[in-house]
Formats: sequence, structure tokens, C-alpha cells
Amino acid sequence: MHHTIWHSLDISLDALNERNAGTMADFLGIEFTEIGNNYLRATMPVNERTLQPRGILHGGAAAALIETIGSVASSMVIDPGVFVCAGIAVNANHVRSVGKGFVHAVATALHIGSSTHVWEVRVKDDEDALISAGRLTVAVLRKNK
Repeated sequence: MHHTIWHSLDISLDALNERNAGTMADFLGIEFTEIGNNYLRATMPVNERTLQPRGILHGGAAAALIETIGSVASSMVIDPGVFVCAGIAVNANHVRSVGKGFVHAVATALHIGSSTHVWEVRVKDDEDALISAGRLTVAVLRKNK
């Protein structure tokens, strides 16, 4: 058994994807595709829902992907019976455009603390070229009893 950052190993890709039903992530077509020991992977189509008028991926759609994957990753680290996560800052540097296919995001933790998590998210195209580099800071809040 490899060391993992996740609170529980009893989480499936199906369960993660079902949680997105009826949300912006669902509308944008974000789908979780891999849970590693210390990373989470997702894809998003580059299509009429994620393009800007010039026919390239909208930076806001890339930022939504970054926030979605980082927030979900944080929710997998905490004890959901005690804590809840809330994204408090998202940053995205868009370095290349893409007009078709899919983008693939991988979130890895830069910091997992008791009150904050910081995630690095790299968004690449189908040819593995970097499209956006993001960072998400998440607050870890104790649930009210």
C-alpha cells in the first residue's frame, strides 16, 4: 500500500463525477479521470461551452477547471464529517491557446495544512502542451455542530 494524502480510499471516480451533476462543472463537461496517491486528474472538452468568441478556450473556463479540481481534491483530504472546504483564491496563467479536443488537468498539493490547502494545477492539451498553470488556495473550515 502506497502512502496517500486522501482521507479515505473509499472514493471512486464515479462518486466524484456524480457529485458534479447539475453544477457548473457538469455544464462545462468536467470529468474526473484518475485518483493517484497524491494527485487528482480531470478532463474538460474544448467546445461551444468552453470557447471564447475567437474560437479558443476561454480563460474563465480554464479557471473553473482549476478551481473545480483543486476544491474536489481538498474535499478528499479532509474528514467530511468534521470539516468543509471553500476555495478562497484562484490564480491562472494562460500560456498557450487551444481550440479543439480536450484539456487535461492535474492537481497536486503544494501545502496541506490544518486550516489551508494550496494546490498547483497544470492544464495541458491533447498533445501534452501546457495551456494554463493555476494555483488554488482553499480554506479548511470546521463544520458547526
